[in-house]
Amino acid sequence: MTTQGGVQYSKIAEIKGPLVIVDDVENAAFDELVEIETTDGERRLGKVLEVGNGKAIVQVFEGTTGLSISGTNAKFVGKVMEMPVSKEVLGRVFDGLGRPKDGLPDPIADKFIDINGEPMNPEQREYPKDFIQTGVSVIDGLMTLVRGQKLPIFSGSGMSHNLLAAQIARQASVIGTSDDFAVVFAAIGVQYSEAEYFRRSLEESGALKRSVLFLNTADDPAIERIITPRVALTVAEYLAFELGMHVLVVITDMTNYAEALREISAAREEVPGRKGYPGYLYTDLSTIYERAGKLNGKKGSVTQVPILSMPSDDITHPIPDLTGYITEGQIVVGRDLFRQGVYPPINILMSLSRLMKDGIGEGSTRADHSEVANQVYDAYSRAQEVRALAGIVGKAGLTEIDLKYMDVGDTFEKEFLTQATDENRTIEETLALMWKIVSKLPKNEITKIKDKYVEQYYKEE
Repeated sequence: MTTQGGVQYSKIAEIKGPLVIVDDVENAAFDELVEIETTDGERRLGKVLEVGNGKAIVQVFEGTTGLSISGTNAKFVGKVMEMPVSKEVLGRVFDGLGRPKDGLPDPIADKFIDINGEPMNPEQREYPKDFIQTGVSVIDGLMTLVRGQKLPIFSGSGMSHNLLAAQIARQASVIGTSDDFAVVFAAIGVQYSEAEYFRRSLEESGALKRSVLFLNTADDPAIERIITPRVALTVAEYLAFELGMHVLVVITDMTNYAEALREISAAREEVPGRKGYPGYLYTDLSTIYERAGKLNGKKGSVTQVPILSMPSDDITHPIPDLTGYITEGQIVVGRDLFRQGVYPPINILMSLSRLMKDGIGEGSTRADHSEVANQVYDAYSRAQEVRALAGIVGKAGLTEIDLKYMDVGDTFEKEFLTQATDENRTIEETLALMWKIVSKLPKNEITKIKDKYVEQYYKEE
């Protein structure tokens, strides 16, 4: 990020929260990068949020603590914020603004790219249909991720979503192709211990060499959180569409991003929307989520797994609610399963992947995948009903077939859902476990699978 040149102004009209209002400004542009110089020579970066009537409102990424109206200078550098990119970013760790955090110098850049990205032409978008193996059975088997998809994880505070995020980042791979695969991991507003866990997890597993890590911790200024996902996605788009790699972007936690957006909105005295979030929250989130996809004529792809923690486990909260409208499905982490010690505690009855049907089957995973997944969904749903019934009439009041469904529910949670944090299952192992669950039912209960697959894979116990 070079900030040479530009026009300097020294008339600061007001400092309000994370914003600096500069007076007598001419020819400033939206999103233009601004270098703020304090009285003791410290330099901070910001960008223009609003211009008009000779004033410019500048959002300072590192915060305005210690700034004073007198003695502070603002240099408008005449360009938007850019991220230097090249293949050398792989294996590196950066802070939330894209500055090296691993003690190494800046990577030598092939080019500088505007972090705001360019909207994908809908006509040029290619329909996502290629399987990504995460090594996590419940995702690969029942809510399959495909290249170019955006599939968020909804979780509550304190649950194991960060363990799951790190596991996906370590294990994810594309199978059946020799194309390069990379992971871009962006941590937004996480605790220092969590940031260290992400870094250590990728380093010790050897996955860091094919990854780029962006760490914005909770003690960093909240305003930096607005930049972190955009910097990360800029790198992901370069790796995908310039270098032809398949890139998985994991972003955690989007709730911290939305909180920072609310803070700026309040400082600008905008009319608040639902729960105080700005009325443009949907539009803003879409500028991040819609950067996932595949393009006609381009070899690579950008797949997004954003993670957001739901305040009070409320799935109708504005952040998950609006996210659900933009993305293609959701994975919901369940509080009940978490309390039982199940990992990953994913509630499959509240989760779905809308693109799954196009990424599985013959030529992708296996011909019977779709049908056995439907049967497992059906059986687990029935098991939940039987458990509720047993709570009323007691286990003694259940029929023999009811007891079999209860057994299916237990096996599903203990053997299929439960997985070690370092256990990387292949899709064949996942499908074998699904057939093990289905085989606990009598054949006449298997109504969603063709007979030829039942004959091939069903193993009566």
